[in-house]
Amino acid sequence: MSTRTEATIEDLYSVPENGKAELVNGEIVEMPPTGGVSGRAGGKIYRSLDDYEQSTKSGYAFPDNVGFAVNLPHRKSFSPDAAFYVGELKGGEFLEGAPVFAVEVRSKNDYGEKAERAIAQKRADYFACGTLVFWDVDALREKLVRVYRASDPDQPTIYRKGEIAEAEPALPNWKLPVDTFIP
Repeated sequence: MSTRTEATIEDLYSVPENGKAELVNGEIVEMPPTGGVSGRAGGKIYRSLDDYEQSTKSGYAFPDNVGFAVNLPHRKSFSPDAAFYVGELKGGEFLEGAPVFAVEVRSKNDYGEKAERAIAQKRADYFACGTLVFWDVDALREKLVRVYRASDPDQPTIYRKGEIAEAEPALPNWKLPVDTFIP
């Protein structure tokens, strides 16, 4: 009889090539690199969040591949594509708790029934850990952003090109034209 050892947050620090990964169901789930359009979308959102950080001094903006340690029975970490965090920085350690605002940008394999279920579960996990607003960014197919709020987690506000997206109540007065991050 073999016994499987559950992976830990410490194991994430040793993911080969400093790759992106999350700890889900006791296993390290590695995430492949994204393509150019999705990567640029996440980067442009982060740049705007960094401007918000500088102007408000109300938290910290983070780009892709930053670890957030959480404590759900089935999930121990997140690594969003962009995020805003209100909490303490602990040197080289993962941030404790979920960001108040999390962004997941879809890559080419993030479509279909299985992917939709996974994104819905991840969104629910973010909310269970304290995230107030979650963006599901589709820069590849539908060219829109779905803005979900913990206060009404199943009814997103949808923003398309030509519109200005927001992240209320997580980021008061922060807005970003969809055209700046979706080509």
